Amino acid sequence: MSQRPEPLWPLFAGLTTLGGIGPKSAKALEGAGIEAPRDLLFTLPHGVIDRRPKPSVRDAILPGVVTVEVTVGTHVPSARKGGPYRINVEDALGAFQLVFFHGRGDYLQRVLPEGARRLVSGRVEMFDGLAQMVHPDHVLPTDEAGALPPFEPVYPLVAGVTQKLMTKAVAEVLARTPELDEWTDPGLKAREGWPDWRAALLSGHAPTGEQDMTQTAPARARLAYDELLAHQLTLALARSHRRSKKGMASIGTGALRRKVLASLPFRPTGAQLRAMDEIAQDMAEPQRMNRLLQGDVGAGKTLVALMALLIAVEAGGQGVMMAPTEILARQHLEGLRPLAERAGVVLDLLTGRDKGTERRAKLAALARGDIDILVGTHAVFQPDVQFAGLRLAIVDEQHRFGVRQRLELGRKGAAVDVLVMTATPIPRSLALAQYGDMDVSLLDEKPPGRKPVRTALISSGRMEEVIAHLRKAVADGRQAYWVCPLVEESEVVDLTAAEDRFKHLRAALGEGVVGLVHGQMPHAQKDAAMAAFVAGETQVLVATTVIEVGVNVPNASIMVIERAEWFGLAQLHQLRGRVGRGTAESTCLLMYQPPLNDSGTKRLTTLRETEDGFRISEVDLEMRGAGDLIGTAQSGLPRFRIADLEHQSGLMAIAQSDARKLLHDDPQLQSPRGKAARLLLWLMRQDEAIRLISVG
Repeated sequence: MSQRPEPLWPLFAGLTTLGGIGPKSAKALEGAGIEAPRDLLFTLPHGVIDRRPKPSVRDAILPGVVTVEVTVGTHVPSARKGGPYRINVEDALGAFQLVFFHGRGDYLQRVLPEGARRLVSGRVEMFDGLAQMVHPDHVLPTDEAGALPPFEPVYPLVAGVTQKLMTKAVAEVLARTPELDEWTDPGLKAREGWPDWRAALLSGHAPTGEQDMTQTAPARARLAYDELLAHQLTLALARSHRRSKKGMASIGTGALRRKVLASLPFRPTGAQLRAMDEIAQDMAEPQRMNRLLQGDVGAGKTLVALMALLIAVEAGGQGVMMAPTEILARQHLEGLRPLAERAGVVLDLLTGRDKGTERRAKLAALARGDIDILVGTHAVFQPDVQFAGLRLAIVDEQHRFGVRQRLELGRKGAAVDVLVMTATPIPRSLALAQYGDMDVSLLDEKPPGRKPVRTALISSGRMEEVIAHLRKAVADGRQAYWVCPLVEESEVVDLTAAEDRFKHLRAALGEGVVGLVHGQMPHAQKDAAMAAFVAGETQVLVATTVIEVGVNVPNASIMVIERAEWFGLAQLHQLRGRVGRGTAESTCLLMYQPPLNDSGTKRLTTLRETEDGFRISEVDLEMRGAGDLIGTAQSGLPRFRIADLEHQSGLMAIAQSDARKLLHDDPQLQSPRGKAARLLLWLMRQDEAIRLISVG
């Protein structure tokens, strides 16, 4: 399996094996990511020109491309050098002109001799009441008219490559493309009316009009699906590979969980109860759990996490919960402790701060099993941290922890279940593309009692009004965040530095009222400034986006975001989620510098109109595209040539269930369809999947 199958060899040969492509064009194409003939197959035309012949230019909608048979009339060379060379021609209904700039008379006399019949095709426009075709795209003798396709595909180009070259190269690749066995589910293919693979390619490269260029056109939808299926097969293989490793069944008694639920002043939301069930079912299985818990700001992930940790304790083991920063780890501890106490469970914290005797005592207690649940930072990765019986590891804020660290954590216990939590709502298509190897639980309801945050747009010219509003709020004992985009004044971009804003607000509101925290401060100073704000010693915290993730100060009810138009939608939504956590009415002021451009307006008004993080993430995806949303470089997101993550999330979901079902029925991909799927993985360069099959 580790050698590319023979039928695919012609598609992975060098580009220079194609007629017309020399080393120079090959280099130009490589710049556009076209490295082998196979890549040309998946570079579909993005436009189509109707070249069907018309009786006359008069029948056409002008300006526009017209193909018409003409009789060549008189040549009118230009009086001045470099001026237009005109040729009068007549079609069935009237006369018009062909115009050439820098035209060479001898060449034009040869190609368009007076009195000859020719087929000409090109863009026609009216000029001083006369129709003109400037530089026809095609001039053919009438007996060669058949060589002009009725519809001409238009390819995306790179410098140094012409349409003619692309068309010729693609035709040659199509000619050497083999018929391959079908890897698509036959029921799905019939239901969608999709063509076979090779037929889909032929049709995709020969569109007959705009209808063939849409994502829903059968040939294109089929080819997009093939890309998505290959990607989801890779993720499904990774998932089944991990599941084949023995886990341990953690079946709880329910005793500890009942105590906690009974002590709550509210009933958990439907989404929370559903997620708790899904996690409990996974943990009861003998395979390892690998689940993503995705919840919007304030959707109540902490309670769901605690319930999962309690299952591990009820089953006679331990749980660990990890956060990316010490502030967040302490916050998790504060959130979990009162609930854990009601269940009589021992909870402790381990961070980089623990040193010497204190650290040794904690480690000994952990190894004896006296600590049921450990909360910590990545300090829990260190080799001397040993558990008595670790059953569950929870990782908070996925994007701060790489896959490698997830695995590292899994090694702490023999076969630990893993739950990853993220507070960043991700559009469904991206969640499937990025976390398709995991099972996903969604928290898409707000717990009772969370008040909506009033969001307003305000121009930066009204800064003093905002400060006056803040002065009154501080006098009433309320707390506020003031977020700035940069740390120090930069001359290039006129953005307010956090340092300057801090001085300005301190002067306006008084000494000791305002704190400052930004990314370039030493850790200890940052922690101290945060702690003072959490304790209510300072009432206004000026910050750069370091507060974006997870800080919980229930008394903070005002969020001012300066130069809000500079922030991404998801980031603004996360920042706004820092207020509205207590009982007070909360406000988020989006201060912008007019005039706002269209995308700035759309971002800020979307935020004003909705608090639904999933809706916001969809708008963000629409506006920025998949790559920018999570930074393609580190996201591990595939680069699809035909499939479009922004608009084909439905197709991605079908591909995921199809891939999982195929592997469930045929784990080794040995059936006829399984073998075809192996070819697909080779075709789509899914090396990781191929390696997993070989290992499997």
